[in-house]
Amino acid sequence: MVTYIDTLTFLNYRDDLLPVLDIRSPSEYSQGHIPGALSFPLFSDEERKTIGTLYKHSGKEKAFQVGLDIVGPKMSGFVKKATLYKRKKLLLYCWRGGKRSESMAWLLSQAGYDCFVLTNGYKAYRHYIREILELYTNYIVLGGMTGSNKTGILKSLRAKGEQVIDLEGLAHHRGSAFGHIGEPEQPTSENFENLLFEEWRKCDNLRHIWLEDESRSIGRVVIPDCFYKNKKNAFLLVVEVPKSERIKHLVKEYTGIDDQFLNDSILRISKRLGGDRTQECLTALHEKNYSAVADMSLTYYDKAYGFSMSDRANDTFFVLPLKDTSPDAGAEEVLKWYRDFHQKLK
Repeated sequence: MVTYIDTLTFLNYRDDLLPVLDIRSPSEYSQGHIPGALSFPLFSDEERKTIGTLYKHSGKEKAFQVGLDIVGPKMSGFVKKATLYKRKKLLLYCWRGGKRSESMAWLLSQAGYDCFVLTNGYKAYRHYIREILELYTNYIVLGGMTGSNKTGILKSLRAKGEQVIDLEGLAHHRGSAFGHIGEPEQPTSENFENLLFEEWRKCDNLRHIWLEDESRSIGRVVIPDCFYKNKKNAFLLVVEVPKSERIKHLVKEYTGIDDQFLNDSILRISKRLGGDRTQECLTALHEKNYSAVADMSLTYYDKAYGFSMSDRANDTFFVLPLKDTSPDAGAEEVLKWYRDFHQKLK
């Protein structure tokens, strides 16, 4: 049996742990896919390119015939692969819910599977999640200068029952030129957006969701415009931590891995530091004077953060002094502020 379902129904079925098969080519899957989906390509990248070229130059009928020739010998393999998932109900999608998912669903249904196909495919899913992310605005953003341990505070807030979406965790990057150090490979911007929506779905929409103050780009990942606009317009709580404490935190975070990463990161911001300051940083690094490296780097980052705050309306952000970067102590102070703030909103 083959049934076509909308995006919301599709995601609800997936939440019930039904296997999700992405019928698109491997490169399409790598670029972005529904979280939890398994790559189950009807065509390889090269086969898809061949069929696309035929469709363009020789017409739909010729492309369809060649597609049949390619798929025919692989049909039994598809059925055998499906048995590995040990479920008789499967979710399938391709780019627009067209021939690829339709063909695979027909084949697997003939083998006894109930196939649920995403109407209008991955394209409809992408449209759906952007629409939702654009509509939701109930955020509070935690800001502060580099080294304030905002991420640690947010993790502590989550442990205390607050709703938190860890943007840097999703992006596998800590936001600065040094932010890639010790992190796994970043997702594509498209996959980041898909993962962001997954985190949003876990939250209670009637409560505030905490976010970290990020620029439009986190490393190579670009935050979607619809989400960034709402984050930019949300209330912002800026924690103020003494520079000496922030230096200690950065030294703890970034040393002990490989100094070459630090060297490369300093060079990445050399134009902004200036030639003399860059050389001073590199010399300090060579001498393993990590505190000096952090101090000089913060001169640039503090100035950049101050500039980013310059276009904020005074009634949209608040300042909370903290004595150090302790995540639990910081979270307690943030919660005290939030209780008072939330009471005033009522």
